[in-house]
Amino acid sequence: ASHSETPPTPHHTAADEEDLCPICLDKFTNKKKLGCSHVFCSSCLDGAVKSMGPQCPVCKEIFGQVVGDQPKGTMTYDVIRARLPGFSKCDTIVINYSIPDGMQTERHPNPGKRFSGTERRAYLPNNREGNEVLELLKRAFAQKLIFTVGVSRTTGLSDTVIWNDIHHKTSQWGGPTGFGYPDHGYLLRVKEELKAKGIK
Repeated sequence: ASHSETPPTPHHTAADEEDLCPICLDKFTNKKKLGCSHVFCSSCLDGAVKSMGPQCPVCKEIFGQVVGDQPKGTMTYDVIRARLPGFSKCDTIVINYSIPDGMQTERHPNPGKRFSGTERRAYLPNNREGNEVLELLKRAFAQKLIFTVGVSRTTGLSDTVIWNDIHHKTSQWGGPTGFGYPDHGYLLRVKEELKAKGIK
């Protein structure tokens, strides 16, 4: 004798899952919805922000303002009458960064230990896109995101001021391998790096 059996119903349906926080996998307490539309328990999101910064734990979209651990310093810029390879129709923006020696804080690798500062120069074309990148870099500097304290990739020295994953052209020439121009796509790439830090 044959008999039909109804398939067992799964414990959770898709509708149920939409009522669960993706962090604690439990029902929401004090639902908080981000601009990217992902929803979390308020306390779960607070915990994630403490460990990861203000980015969505699901899609990594930045919300709020990211503040880095860049030591105090200055950023100045000027325009010089020079042409960068690949930008023959405009002058050149020269950015000067100056971070003096100082003491590491609790946000750095060795709190209480001295660090070596740095003087850096970078170049952008003085056109619409170059000026757009300059404005984004000024915001990133104000939010302490351009530099950090760590180990230099070039010298191997620790406790020194280093770039913080926002690439700069530190030479007018030499192409990508020489940290200079021409480098088709550099301005677009640096805008993506800035966007990843919430600067857009």
